[in-house]
Amino acid sequence: MPISAQHIRSAQTQLKKSDPQMREIIRRVGPFTLRPKSDHFQMLANSIISQQISVAAAQTISERLLERVGKAGMTAAAITKLNLEQLREVGISRQKGTYLLDLAQHVDTGDLDLKRLARKSDDEIIEQLTVVKGIGVWTAQMFLIFSLGRLDVLPIGDYGIRKAIQKEYELKELPSPKEIELLAQPWRPYATIASWYLWQSLDA
Repeated sequence: MPISAQHIRSAQTQLKKSDPQMREIIRRVGPFTLRPKSDHFQMLANSIISQQISVAAAQTISERLLERVGKAGMTAAAITKLNLEQLREVGISRQKGTYLLDLAQHVDTGDLDLKRLARKSDDEIIEQLTVVKGIGVWTAQMFLIFSLGRLDVLPIGDYGIRKAIQKEYELKELPSPKEIELLAQPWRPYATIASWYLWQSLDA
């Protein structure tokens, strides 16, 4: 179920009541402003493009790719008409180009139905997305959060989440996945909202 205004209010109340550190983060960061992106394919394509490069570089490459596909827009059908060399010309590495074409083929043939996917559970979505080359659990979790607006996603492998927890909870080292799971128990079933606040806390 996507995040609603009622969910946000309930989550903020619970998080502030159950976790003093989270209460302080929410006070410092302010309103919850995440708005999921409705273009599921473009979100996954951009996730592949963004792997291991800066936000600015990823944005530049995405803009070049949009120029290349033209009026068709960033659709699976449009991407399947390109080859690896054309993708390299806009700044996409050969490996990422392979991943992008694999994603486009899965979607264009209907093997991966992104509209129907949204009706499945979080675990089922992760299982189906990770069949695509270049999409791991982290990318699938980002899709759940930023494209589908799922409420209770906890990306325990995300560096930003680990760094924010280390800072806010005054830990000597980056927390392990097990430590994050234990720490996050009071956040359930609103781990997505807690995670968003942790990311924002790094800039607040």
